[in-house]
Amino acid sequence: MEHREEDVRLGANKYSERQAIGTAAQSQEKDYKEPPPAPLFEPGELMSWSFYRAGIAEFVATFLFLYITVLTVMGVSKSESKCSTVGIQGIAWAFGGMIFALVYCTAGISGGHINPAVTFGLFLARKLSLTRALFYMVMQCLGAICGAGVVKAFGKTLYETKGGGANIVNVGYTKGDGLGAEIIGTFVLVYTVFSATDAKRSARDSHVPILAPLPIGFAVFLVHLATIPITGTGINPARSLGAAIIYNKEPAWNDHWIFWVGPFIGAALAALYHQVVIRAIPFKSK
Repeated sequence: MEHREEDVRLGANKYSERQAIGTAAQSQEKDYKEPPPAPLFEPGELMSWSFYRAGIAEFVATFLFLYITVLTVMGVSKSESKCSTVGIQGIAWAFGGMIFALVYCTAGISGGHINPAVTFGLFLARKLSLTRALFYMVMQCLGAICGAGVVKAFGKTLYETKGGGANIVNVGYTKGDGLGAEIIGTFVLVYTVFSATDAKRSARDSHVPILAPLPIGFAVFLVHLATIPITGTGINPARSLGAAIIYNKEPAWNDHWIFWVGPFIGAALAALYHQVVIRAIPFKSK
């Protein structure tokens, strides 16, 4: 009975992990120590300039993200023939490429979230405090609103007649289809974020931190290719909110809840999967 209880306590970590061929020496694993979880509330952050600098970085990054991507969407929408524009593939590249560039630029300052769903997933995994998570989300939403606002300022008539880049569930799909697409799409993104920024992998493989923005941006690109026909691809509540507020017409608000509920569920599932299954943290022996 004693041995059986020990097996349960150790769970997936009863047997030592083996690294794939080509990774760093396995001896490095024993040098890695799991960092402590971030405190739920950290009042001291509010007195730190780095805290506000990170929030500003999230604001600027999300502003630039909405500006470039929504402007790309407007360029495709105004053309009578998609062949004369970058098309859906170009829109997907704009979203994925901007995430790649912006994560690369801001990762060292704020972590390069640029998405409330990513922030939510990392908060659930205790990678950052609730104080910082809420601050990031507010700054991301403000940045998205400003970014979409600048696009509208460039061409108000075009913006209002071509949907303003707002996310809606397209004709031929149900609300359930849209919700499912947002959940799975965000799961792909947040799971990629966890995997690409895993500190344990960074300790094993020195190339992981350098490559982190690439798989994240590529995940955004692929999800957009798959789900633009369904919902226009949200997977980012700030992006959906910014475009909806500036467009501010009924179609943008009818199903807006999907673009919050779906990404948050997808992010929560990705955090759970990575922490419980991939990293097996609840089963670690102390």
